[in-house]
Amino acid sequence: MTESINGNLQVRACMDTTTLDWTASPSGTVWRKRVHLVGGAESGQVSSLVRYEPGATFPEHDHPEGEEILVLDGVFSDEHGDWPAGSYLLNPEGFRHAPFSKPGCLIFVKLRQFPGRERDHLAIPTQQQPWLATGQTGVEEKLLYRQAGFTDTVRLERWAPGTTRPSITFADGAEILVIEGSFHDEAGRYGTHSWLRVPPGTTIKPASDEGCTLYIKEGGAAYLRAAD
Repeated sequence: MTESINGNLQVRACMDTTTLDWTASPSGTVWRKRVHLVGGAESGQVSSLVRYEPGATFPEHDHPEGEEILVLDGVFSDEHGDWPAGSYLLNPEGFRHAPFSKPGCLIFVKLRQFPGRERDHLAIPTQQQPWLATGQTGVEEKLLYRQAGFTDTVRLERWAPGTTRPSITFADGAEILVIEGSFHDEAGRYGTHSWLRVPPGTTIKPASDEGCTLYIKEGGAAYLRAAD
């Protein structure tokens, strides 16, 4: 069955995930809130917040077109290691695992949006990385992914309270997940665990009163399929 959630890539999309209900996955102990889906219910391109109950397990599976994970809370594990909050994982095509969580965890997951077996396999403990200056007042960053031959880049940004940004144009589009805090722009306010996607060429003028930490992906639109 083909489904679509925010499948029109030409328009701005935003979801406050705190207002969404958790829905079941094929594992009875793993739950999700989807913010983007194009394709089959269990085989399409999808971006979700996913919650593992304590002791939750998921059957072994592979990842056609890759997988990206940002651990937001708890500890996410598989046979390759244990990944606490702040961990960033990029699992390219050909990767297989059987994930689980002993204490439970909350993760942000993107599936089937990273074609290319030559992509790097990453497991980055971002909580151990220093924040680096960007040259913009009140804004620091941690670069997580950039690779020659691919258009997508991923970084974390931290904005100090009271930060006002100049206008930002996302030439190749962008996806933003608010990890902590909040920010606002001319279209609205985005609190913790809000998700925003803007199409290529979008300009925003954001600011943050309380400060925020953001996941920002640019250039990923090139690998997304639009809904029919």
